[in-house]
Amino acid sequence: MEVEVLYRPSYSLGVIKLAPNEQIRAEAGAMVSMSDGITLETKAEGGLFKSLGRALLGGESFFQNIYKAPPQGGEITFAPDLPGDVFVLTLNNDRMLVQSGSYLASEIGIEVNAKLSKKAFEVIEGFAILEVSGSGKLLLSSYGAIHEKVLAPGEKYLVDSTHLVAFDEHIPVEDKALGGLKGALLSGEGFVIQLTGPGRILLQTRSPKAFIDWLAPLLPKRTE
Repeated sequence: MEVEVLYRPSYSLGVIKLAPNEQIRAEAGAMVSMSDGITLETKAEGGLFKSLGRALLGGESFFQNIYKAPPQGGEITFAPDLPGDVFVLTLNNDRMLVQSGSYLASEIGIEVNAKLSKKAFEVIEGFAILEVSGSGKLLLSSYGAIHEKVLAPGEKYLVDSTHLVAFDEHIPVEDKALGGLKGALLSGEGFVIQLTGPGRILLQTRSPKAFIDWLAPLLPKRTE
């Protein structure tokens, strides 16, 4: 499978070249276009309970789409719902935690499950954790551009959780009040999370929550 990302970083489009009979798994609604002959199978990937977990805990679709190329191969394109970037990772028996809504597509060798753990609850402000594991190419999306940060061993890094797209599963996560309790309440930054290296984290340059908070007062009020 070959992947090219066009129109970065604001309105990215993932263009995937599939080898003969090759398959790719994608989130429902992610497909933009595809060449003739590609077939689609929609199913509850991983069975009933894993699909329920992804839907109820991870905020993803209950069903996932699996596209299969014809004998001559094919092309398929994917794009996220929000204006932003598409980032391609190659996993080699790796395990990453991904925010709800950022999983776009992956090779069949990658498994996607909801992660219910203490670490999931430590990543605050509605960050629903998906656990992505296995080997192959993984396509993630963001709101705004994606900024990659590689932490050295022992390096500590503070992040507003609404900007956190994904991070290596082994990275420790801890809640922090920026500037103490007073600073958290008055600075506008609130509570953040601290990640400690080594490992890789992916950040998005815009926050969906901040956009919603900006937009909500401008919406017309319902009148009786």
